[in-house]
Amino acid sequence: MNTTQGKRILLVEDETHLARGLKFNLEQEGYVTALAGDGQEALDLLAKEDFDLVILDLMLPKVGGMEVAKRIRKTNIRFPILMLSAKSTDEDREQGLEAGADDYMTKPFHLPELLLRVKGILRRLEWYKEPVHDQEIFHFDDMWINFGAGRARGKDGEFFLTAKETMVMKLLVSNKGEVVAREELLERVWGYDPKTETRTVDNFIAKLRKYFEKNPQKPRRILTIREKGYMFSP
Repeated sequence: MNTTQGKRILLVEDETHLARGLKFNLEQEGYVTALAGDGQEALDLLAKEDFDLVILDLMLPKVGGMEVAKRIRKTNIRFPILMLSAKSTDEDREQGLEAGADDYMTKPFHLPELLLRVKGILRRLEWYKEPVHDQEIFHFDDMWINFGAGRARGKDGEFFLTAKETMVMKLLVSNKGEVVAREELLERVWGYDPKTETRTVDNFIAKLRKYFEKNPQKPRRILTIREKGYMFSP
């Protein structure tokens, strides 16, 4: 049974030909898809309609994709965002994830790969919408993470983690002292095939180090285990 069919997607893309093609293919997969041609139209639609995912181009007229993502995150920390961009540098990717994107794909991309990522993100949708019952709080150094509320205290004070950030940290902390393979993170947090080629995991780890490491360049807690994966050091 395809549990993602009927989910509502907002596609924000100003390239008309690409937008129409993507909309058609998303609808062929069973998704109800609305289209916005600029950032302001996207914000207006998000304010009055409910969606399960936004596919967001970075370079948009009126209000840029980065600003749209930031505004979404101010009101909904767990809403899934898949960002698209013609820019492919690590810096651009990091900025997209800093703005709150759950994943980032560069143009041109393979359509089957985009559809697989959409399906993977939507498979995790129920986690986003779960009511908060688990109030487990994990303490380390002078910091803490409340996994139930998605709230944390990092080196610079208190803040909210996004859904994906919470899931990555929970998986690492649940296996503290043990290596968690990059493939396992991709599969369990993003719902992707473990063979998926993406720098998303690495970028999320870098982002989490900025929150929780006194010196992100020389981490003591969130460690990279060469050619194996990542580990939270107790």
